[in-house]
Amino acid sequence: MSIVKINALTVPAEQREVLERRFASRAGAVEGSDGFEWFELLRPVEGTDQYLVYTRWRSEEDFQAWMEGPMKAAHQGGGGEGGAAGAAGAGAERPKPAASASTVWSFEVVQQAAPKKA
Repeated sequence: MSIVKINALTVPAEQREVLERRFASRAGAVEGSDGFEWFELLRPVEGTDQYLVYTRWRSEEDFQAWMEGPMKAAHQGGGGEGGAAGAAGAGAERPKPAASASTVWSFEVVQQAAPKKA
């Protein structure tokens, strides 16, 4: 079954809009990556300042290939794949990260269910 990666980003209130805008304008390379299955950016409602970036992958190998390829290039070269660093134009000064901390959690999917069809 699939694997899930959750990146817990600590985002100060004044940076929430910046983070969401950066994710909205990301290059989109993740959607075309081999083994990619799902993405969600989860905004905290109450009790925390952590956004959760949820991605699901066919395998750990597929996730690692994305990390070493498109994700790494986007964050180093300013391609704008979202995340804590966000986007910067080519040759532009890198913007300040919107998140003040980041922790990645890894899970294996051992059970899953979808809505029943009527």
